[in-house]
Amino acid sequence: MSVFSQTPIAAVADYWNRRPCNIRHSPEPVGTRAYFDQVRDRKYRIEPHIPGFADFPAWAGKRVLEVGCGIGTDTMSFAQAGADVTAVDLSEASIELAQRRASVYGMSDRVRFVQGDAEGLSDLVGDDGFDLVYSFGVIHHTPNPRAVLAQARRIIRPGGTLKVMVYHRYATKVLGILASRGFKIWDIDRLIAEQSEAQTGCPVTYSYTRDSARDLIESAGFTAESVSIDHIFPYRIKEYVKYQYRKRMPWRMVPASVFRAVERRFGWHVLVTAKAPS
Repeated sequence: MSVFSQTPIAAVADYWNRRPCNIRHSPEPVGTRAYFDQVRDRKYRIEPHIPGFADFPAWAGKRVLEVGCGIGTDTMSFAQAGADVTAVDLSEASIELAQRRASVYGMSDRVRFVQGDAEGLSDLVGDDGFDLVYSFGVIHHTPNPRAVLAQARRIIRPGGTLKVMVYHRYATKVLGILASRGFKIWDIDRLIAEQSEAQTGCPVTYSYTRDSARDLIESAGFTAESVSIDHIFPYRIKEYVKYQYRKRMPWRMVPASVFRAVERRFGWHVLVTAKAPS
């Protein structure tokens, strides 16, 4: 039995309803065009690998399902690139703000929003034959990630693409969490969950090695084409919350090439691109 498999989905929904992901990425009034623009700019500044991984322009004219859209940053990027997007999220608060975002950007006709539990995806969106199922930093927060992937396998078209990001078990962030909690290795799963997000106390956060992430994806019937590691957050929190970007030690002393090499081995994100059988 998985460590978080018995966690009530209501507890997960309550956590993300209290503070939708990235909601504090701008000091502008929430729901304004300036707010959404700054949220997008900050997200892609902090996680610059996202546009390359998602490859938004490649999905123009295609049907995209985003599993866990949050407040809609990547959703809008897909829609603005010309995709026909269906966006699902467990959090009502997130869906409401993402819908507002689509309206502000004039993209309401390109995105269908669905609120619900991704472990029942086919009941939410039907067996629609999506060209891409995309989920960035989401399925590791549901009690049963394998259930989500089994559902994704049902609704993707033959030969369709799956792109998933999950958290990395061997990341520098995990080392930092353990160091701050007395290296209680026996309690690592709970500690990672507790400290995985900006708001502490996330009820479910699984983490994966490169190999276990591949196994997770392939257990659902996909074939992993690439598995890579990325993303170290290098900034001092004290300045970051004020929208200032000063690197903390040791990263401000490390050459960019060295930082990038470390990031590609011990980053926080495991990025998997996979294919469904033709």
